[in-house]
Amino acid sequence: MLKHLKALGAALLLVVPTLAHAADLYIPPVVEAPPPLPVAEPAFGGWYIRGDIDYHWSKLRGTEYITYGCCGNVAPGTDDFDTTKLKGALSLGAGVGYQINRYLRTDLTGDYWFKSDFEGTTSGICGGVACTSTDVSAYSALLLLANAYVDLGTYHGVTPYVGAGIGGAYVMWDDLENVISGGPTVVHKGSSNWRFAYALMAGASYCLTENLNLDIGYRFTHINGGRMFEYAAGVAPGFDKGINVHEARAGLRYQFGPGNANCAPAPQVVSYEPPPYEPPVYK
Repeated sequence: MLKHLKALGAALLLVVPTLAHAADLYIPPVVEAPPPLPVAEPAFGGWYIRGDIDYHWSKLRGTEYITYGCCGNVAPGTDDFDTTKLKGALSLGAGVGYQINRYLRTDLTGDYWFKSDFEGTTSGICGGVACTSTDVSAYSALLLLANAYVDLGTYHGVTPYVGAGIGGAYVMWDDLENVISGGPTVVHKGSSNWRFAYALMAGASYCLTENLNLDIGYRFTHINGGRMFEYAAGVAPGFDKGINVHEARAGLRYQFGPGNANCAPAPQVVSYEPPPYEPPVYK
């Protein structure tokens, strides 16, 4: 029995110092990873101004005029031009708008279309003999539109978009000069009037800077019909049945404030890095 007690005592003498030594072992505190740093969202919303230049091609949807049978030159009734042609012309525009978010913006625009030359021909009976006439004029217009656009995402600084606009056009026709088979020139006073108009657009903008965009696109504009010229020599009034206009456009758009977030550099995401490993320290 005594022998067993001595063995137990010797074992205790070995274990106690070990436990004491283990108590001196330093265990570093557990460091929890901090939450990820918030990524700043790009700023959206802000006013912008724009300036545009374009070249447009116009096409009449039809024409008609009233005749009264004056002097045997024309038969009474309603007639129309045999042929019509409008030449291309330049226009200048400006506007102010607001970028609502990354994908939606709106603006109000005004464009002045410089004169598009008009050429037309008509045919009839002059003194019992078939005759033809040539007609020349020109039209210009002031176009006012309220527009909305959907930006379709930005890819390497390029943002494609589609849009639509609604508004009105003040169409101004020059005097119509009519010459029948080499005879004297008859002048019909041109008419000017407001008409309903709408437009459909597509294009792309390119980030020149964070605040400045180059905008290149296409716009189709339809203008309702209206009075074209007034009475003279037993003919008129005359009407056009509407004008379809195809526009190739280019312009600059300047964003105030923090700039267009579509043009801002991508935010840098900072990932968490744990502290370097430190070996345990024994005291």
